[in-house]
Amino acid sequence: MKKFRTYEISKEFYHMVEGVEWPPHLRDQALRAASSIVLNVAEGAGLPSKKQKSRHYNIAMGSLREVQAALEINRIADTKKIEAAADNVAAHLYKLCQAVSS
Repeated sequence: MKKFRTYEISKEFYHMVEGVEWPPHLRDQALRAASSIVLNVAEGAGLPSKKQKSRHYNIAMGSLREVQAALEINRIADTKKIEAAADNVAAHLYKLCQAVSS
């Protein structure tokens, strides 16, 4: 998995989410969604069919959108850097989704 760029940036993104100052009601939700990105990318990479890969990559994209929404409503932290990282993860996930849907 070390050479799978999307997996690596997803892990980095998870650690960034961990470092954000969250209100208590958002922290657990954001961390679960961020971990879901990493775990679904990893699971999708190990599956044999494009259909199965697509399902997991799309779930990862949904989890990313969940974290992005949490960042938007979080007024405690300065989120510009992590929002840029989220955009990078989204671009990688989009490319993966496109690659397995063809």
